[in-house]
Amino acid sequence: MTSDPGRGVVITPEVNAALAGVAADAARRGDLDTLERALNAGVAPTAATPRGDSLLMLAAYYGQAGAVSLLLARGADPNQTDAKGQTPLAGVAFKGLVDVASLLVSAGAHVDARSADGRTPLGMAAAFNRGSMVEWLLQHGASPDAHDASGLRPIDVATAMGATEAIAALSNRPS
Repeated sequence: MTSDPGRGVVITPEVNAALAGVAADAARRGDLDTLERALNAGVAPTAATPRGDSLLMLAAYYGQAGAVSLLLARGADPNQTDAKGQTPLAGVAFKGLVDVASLLVSAGAHVDARSADGRTPLGMAAAFNRGSMVEWLLQHGASPDAHDASGLRPIDVATAMGATEAIAALSNRPS
């Protein structure tokens, strides 16, 4: 850090990178106090780790609903992709975290956002047998007919994976 008499404390890029690392750890752990301090110190709510994981992706993936709410309130983008092209909603669909998915969708996350390989959050939930998540995504407008880059629909993926809860959720939807 350096001091500029007209501007107060100026944060160097190195210090900002260190603060972003602190913020990433806080988001992952759900440490709201530390996360808020890092944001107040100038870390952008859209900051990402060197691996490409946004603060929101980390908070969402680790089920830290409070950190997700804080980041969204501070301007995090619910559709910001990671280095693999996945959105936070795809991450929570993989883990079956319906409460966090609800926060993301309420903030504007696209239920049918596609990753680099064409998979949607519904396809992720289906592949990993997250029946409750499959039902929730369908109720919130996810397309059961979306094809991934291989041409597979969520029901096809669920069948190939033997994901019985996902198959039931996809098969028992109204026509």
